[in-house]
Amino acid sequence: MTRAFAQHFGVLRAVLRRMFASKLAGFLNILVIGIALSLPAGMYLLLQNAQGLVAQFSGTPQVSLFLAMNTKAEEVERLRKQLAQHPAIAGAEFVTRAQALEQLKQSTGLADLIGGLEKNPLPDAFVIHPKPGDAQALAGLRDELAKLPGVELAQLDSDWAYKLEALLKFGRLAVLILASLLSLALIAVTFNTIRLQILTQRDEIEVSKLIGATDGFIRRPFLYFGAMQGLFGGIMAWLIVTVSLLLLNLPLHELSQLYASQFMLHPLSPGDSLSLLLFSVYLGWLGAWLSVVRHLSQIEPR
Repeated sequence: MTRAFAQHFGVLRAVLRRMFASKLAGFLNILVIGIALSLPAGMYLLLQNAQGLVAQFSGTPQVSLFLAMNTKAEEVERLRKQLAQHPAIAGAEFVTRAQALEQLKQSTGLADLIGGLEKNPLPDAFVIHPKPGDAQALAGLRDELAKLPGVELAQLDSDWAYKLEALLKFGRLAVLILASLLSLALIAVTFNTIRLQILTQRDEIEVSKLIGATDGFIRRPFLYFGAMQGLFGGIMAWLIVTVSLLLLNLPLHELSQLYASQFMLHPLSPGDSLSLLLFSVYLGWLGAWLSVVRHLSQIEPR
């Protein structure tokens, strides 16, 4: 076990020496990978922050339950208990007919006209505050509440929710397409880098095969090289995104104060950061593996 670990560690050290044999070339390769990975990572992060900002200003949509005019007090109390126990409801506020009419007077400025009505035409109502969810879940909650006894009509203020969900869905698709295209480009870069290394070490590979080295033993340093190049590229991408956010937060803080807000861009979470690094390692390893499988089989001892 110790011997195997020492062998892998020795290969890793040799790979790092080879990677930075030309410091400028090694740094430029890592920088290119970092910039390419930082583009979708930055877009994803801005999308996450935009989602929080829109939710902050838009608030959670409300469901209004208008009760039948002949609903009795016992039925109202029973409905109140049902709403309080519902797992998808954060809170429910009961608005009497008199309160609704008074709010209508204050909001419309037609107090004289409304005061001339012979009777109050407004029903009792519950204003429901759902727990956060997507537009489909909110619509399902509205349809469920509309079937409760005593409910005449259920309305959902969901226009903004549908628009926000459509916008975020578009943004996620754009990030996915960009990430896919750049991933293919990074695989191609690693593929070509490993191909050049194989060509420059052709004689060494032939000698290794002559003395009985297995394909796995020959492949190992190239796969390590691709994985390590991907890892350093992922770290570079994380640094680019983090530093960019710090620079953007300085003017954003001044702007948010003008609007009496404390909004700021939040960095990548630990989970997202780990995912970025693992994904970059995988891309580097995959590009190296494809290149090794493609070109190593063409080299045979003469």
